[in-house]
Amino acid sequence: MKILILFSILFSLTLNGQQKLDTIYANEYKNVAMFFPKPIRQGITGASNFVFTYNREKEQYFGLLKAQPGTESNLLAVTNDGQVYSYILKYAKVLPKLNYFIDNKESIGNESSRVILEKSDTKPITQFSNRITFIEKFCNYLLKLDPETLKTKRKNGLKLQLQQIMYQGNEVYLVLDFENNSEINFEVDYLNVYRVNGNKKRKSSFQKLQQEIIYKHIFPSNVKSKKSARFVFVLPKFVLGVNEKLMIEMKELSGNRRVDLRTRF
Repeated sequence: MKILILFSILFSLTLNGQQKLDTIYANEYKNVAMFFPKPIRQGITGASNFVFTYNREKEQYFGLLKAQPGTESNLLAVTNDGQVYSYILKYAKVLPKLNYFIDNKESIGNESSRVILEKSDTKPITQFSNRITFIEKFCNYLLKLDPETLKTKRKNGLKLQLQQIMYQGNEVYLVLDFENNSEINFEVDYLNVYRVNGNKKRKSSFQKLQQEIIYKHIFPSNVKSKKSARFVFVLPKFVLGVNEKLMIEMKELSGNRRVDLRTRF
């Protein structure tokens, strides 16, 4: 949280002309690689049409940048020594470079300045509140992509489909599609996401752990007969264990119909 607050302060300072930022160009066709002098601990873009990916489980020196057409944005990255790097991002059909080797002299500051923030009297905010605008925009971006199919479950004229799983920042995005091909409207009671471990037939070894939902994007309360709905669920980042699966369960409010799917991704 303090890192994200620091990001907004540093970005504001650079816009005021304290330091000129270099520009990095990207598009949707090629990966642009950025090699930092120290392993990347955190990186975030300011707009959803730019996606910066890096290894969040094991720190590595490089990240990959891709973009969709849209307005320019910025990238802010922090390496494991606390150095902060900031760049302007622009979309380009023709890329001038595919690989950027970052020198530590390009750092705009060190994260240690966060000590000043700890002394402020500002009221605490929830962990994800300052990212809600980005999360909403990124959900819209995912829904504009061509649908894929990772897992589908059909039951009694209902179809629940997991179309995409995307890691971004500290969140996991699940793109889902629900079709009601029955003759009766489906009023939604809930859609829950679980991590399941073990064999359901052997109750002693079966465990089901419900996951927190940060944000629901255009999730319907009622899906009419012969209609469908496509939506996004956002969860805190997690990694499935060796014997775990992801379970998504959707239940009807005034009835007994339900459909669930399980998958490893």
